[in-house]
Amino acid sequence: MRGTKVLFVAGTCVGAIWLALVGLEAAQGPARGGGGAPGQAARVHGNLAQVMRGILYPASNVIFAAQSTDPTTVEPDGDPSTSPNPLSSAYGGWQAVGNAGIALAESANLLTVPGRLCLNGKPAPVQNADWQMWVEELRTAGMTAYKAAQAESQDAVLDASDVMSVACSNCHDKYRDVAGGEANRCQ
Repeated sequence: MRGTKVLFVAGTCVGAIWLALVGLEAAQGPARGGGGAPGQAARVHGNLAQVMRGILYPASNVIFAAQSTDPTTVEPDGDPSTSPNPLSSAYGGWQAVGNAGIALAESANLLTVPGRLCLNGKPAPVQNADWQMWVEELRTAGMTAYKAAQAESQDAVLDASDVMSVACSNCHDKYRDVAGGEANRCQ
């Protein structure tokens, strides 16, 4: 039952991720090609906790779920277009795992946008060398998960989960799980 709740939460957030990415593209203009103002800077709309909770946490849950549930065996929901479970949605199975990997890799870009604030209102340390290194580890974790999905390999998903856990833990140990709690994060 708990796994179902986690997947439900993760699935519910997939739509939010899509809307956030569409909104980000609309705000920035197309990444390549015409239509947007040349050199237009990225805009920050959410704080670090919102980006984590809305994109990284649900994407990570999909990858963690694929460790114990073979995505090939997940049946589509009755109406996969409205399924809150990414693994049983219209883009379910291994495609959901691959999409989660891409969400993590692309989120690395969001974690380096100047002006992003932490939940406590302090600036995210996007210029710090260790922050940038751990963001690259997150990007690597996402692409490792994406490649695991392309290979449809649960063994590779286990490896991707390890890479992802290390990347997240490194950053959380310094910037999130700190003495004094939320008030002292991002220092």
